[in-house]
Amino acid sequence: MDFIEFLNERDWLMADGATGTNLFNMGLESGDCPELWNDTKPDNIRALYRGAVEAGSDLFLTNSFGANRSRLKLHDAGDRAYELSKRSAELGREIADAAGRPVVVAGSVGPTGEIMEPVGALSHAEAVDIFEETARGLKDGGADILWLETISAPEEYSAAAEAFASVEMPWVGTMTFDTAGRTMMGVTSPELVDLVKNLDNPPVAFGANCGVGAYDLLRTVLGFHQAYPEIPIVAKGNAGIPKYIDGEIHYDGTPELMAEYAVLARAAGAKVIGGCCGTTPAHLEKMREALDTQEIGARPSLEAISTALGAFSSESDGTDVEVARPKRERRGRRKSATPTAA
Repeated sequence: MDFIEFLNERDWLMADGATGTNLFNMGLESGDCPELWNDTKPDNIRALYRGAVEAGSDLFLTNSFGANRSRLKLHDAGDRAYELSKRSAELGREIADAAGRPVVVAGSVGPTGEIMEPVGALSHAEAVDIFEETARGLKDGGADILWLETISAPEEYSAAAEAFASVEMPWVGTMTFDTAGRTMMGVTSPELVDLVKNLDNPPVAFGANCGVGAYDLLRTVLGFHQAYPEIPIVAKGNAGIPKYIDGEIHYDGTPELMAEYAVLARAAGAKVIGGCCGTTPAHLEKMREALDTQEIGARPSLEAISTALGAFSSESDGTDVEVARPKRERRGRRKSATPTAA
């Protein structure tokens, strides 16, 4: 499926939910390598993809987030980056082609796990080579588009863009804003916009994923739309925040809350809307229902977002925008909400 054509035909697309937390629900243990399941437990990966499609997703990400040689070497599989990336896309192609409707296979590309020069030891050339190896595997496996996600450093974003140009594949790129509206490396939403505008090979859509919670992510989306509404914006927020309960991680965002988030994300300017950590098919079903049945509303204020979804984690997102404080009683209700499975 041609992602760009699909995007141009539609007012919005719904992406998938979590990969890691849904695999944990299937038995993946902490410290295990999810990408090895592409080889050892392909039926589980098919079930992961199928769950998103059956819940209404128009696209899903492949199980290849850590399928690069830098991260795989931690599992003595550094030489399998191309193979495991290719296999993740092949499994995705099976599910998408059997869906009976257009579904995009997005080849997930996560960070290298290394710090780039000049702060760290990873050179630009090596980073490009790492990303290119993963990208070629995804392309050869049948991915429709490459999907860079959870990036915090502009240097890594730029290296990926160069690598994707080499394999001649369109791409989407999202960063994670989790520290007062900034990435771990200090990038603000306007700075990502500037980066995207100045790349030789810019993404066809850009945005934010993961982070602290859906409320913070929507504040960032508002910043993107204000600064650069010309290309599609992606919003993939977590299903609430993680809590450690009875020895397991649970996310406190209910399906109903994520449905509210989905329609707010669309109103805020996002054209591709999905979930990240903690987002299950049950969440996606409610999100799809809300997106299908509710009209696109007016662009939400910060106060409307915080009232609907919860308190922002910081007073500022790094762009000098005043943040509304949520009502105290709403915060109390969120704390007492029944957690959902991670």
